[in-house]
Amino acid sequence: MAWTLHSHWRATAPYRVRIGLALKGLAYDYAAVDLVHGEQRAPKYRAVNPQGLTPALDIGGRVLTQSLAILEWLEETHPEPAILPSDALDRQVVRTMAGIVACDIHPLNNARVGRKLDKMGIDQAGILEWTQGWIRDGFDALEPLVARHGQGFAFGDRPTIADCCLVPQVYSANRYEVDLAPWPAIRAAAERAAGHPAFAAAHPTRQPDAVAP
Repeated sequence: MAWTLHSHWRATAPYRVRIGLALKGLAYDYAAVDLVHGEQRAPKYRAVNPQGLTPALDIGGRVLTQSLAILEWLEETHPEPAILPSDALDRQVVRTMAGIVACDIHPLNNARVGRKLDKMGIDQAGILEWTQGWIRDGFDALEPLVARHGQGFAFGDRPTIADCCLVPQVYSANRYEVDLAPWPAIRAAAERAAGHPAFAAAHPTRQPDAVAP
């Protein structure tokens, strides 16, 4: 049975999984979820993922959720090409990099948080300042790790789960007008990844539900 990825073109969490699937060379069907108009909260999608979030990866009778957990599952079940290093300490560093993005940056500036801030009466300028602030703080923590361990990509000379998380977050940073100049190692890793076919295939503008700017 074909796999189905429930995704939104511009959301960074499913973007991570699209990169992972492309790196592994795994085919899937794309099921668009319109996050802008609240399709993720409708009963039909809640039946797929009761949390009402993307991504959700249906592998035929089982639905996997949470992007980092999905990426780890892909590595365990399809170990080649590897997206985690072979050394345990190196894997810890990669997971730290991924965690900074997925646990410390993204949860504080995703669409749900933006809607909540709006309902609290925060104007768009304030929401933008909030979003930019958390991206900057996270990138400040991530930059020295990439500078120390990167050899083209975020860690080493091959894509890892760290890049699966970093590249979508850099895309989001550009979207929210964050100047990347203070983080040259992050910027260089993202630029290197942009030339990789798996990252190109996973890019938001390449998705079937992409909306022209």
